[in-house]
Amino acid sequence: MFTIGKASEQSGVNIETIRYYEREGVVPKPGRSAGGRRLYSSDEIAKLRFVRRCRDLGFPISIIQTFLSLTEQSDRSCGEVKAMAENHLGEITAKIENLVRLQDALLSLSKNCDDGSAACPMLDALMKDGFGGSLHE
Repeated sequence: MFTIGKASEQSGVNIETIRYYEREGVVPKPGRSAGGRRLYSSDEIAKLRFVRRCRDLGFPISIIQTFLSLTEQSDRSCGEVKAMAENHLGEITAKIENLVRLQDALLSLSKNCDDGSAACPMLDALMKDGFGGSLHE
């Protein structure tokens, strides 16, 4: 059994984040020592690592909870996991497309800026109703 500090070190999850995951029910609350300290098993630390890896990939907590429940099922469906991953990939692709539009709009606007000029063409363009760099297309 490991203290929360050791669990944090071994899982790569910050102590406060571990507490948050416990409060939100992402991972079960661990047992406690006679002195009231949280004690984590190797399996609980493995779950924390799993959650961290999923978060690193940008999965929301709700999907991670589903993934965790599926890991405990012997007849788990890989198709279900694949569908959730592909949906997440679609969301990431949309975010990338929005970021590229944002980048293009800012590049276009910043090309018009002159250092030291009293009138800023970028600010003027942003104030105009007809600005064509909308990201909400």
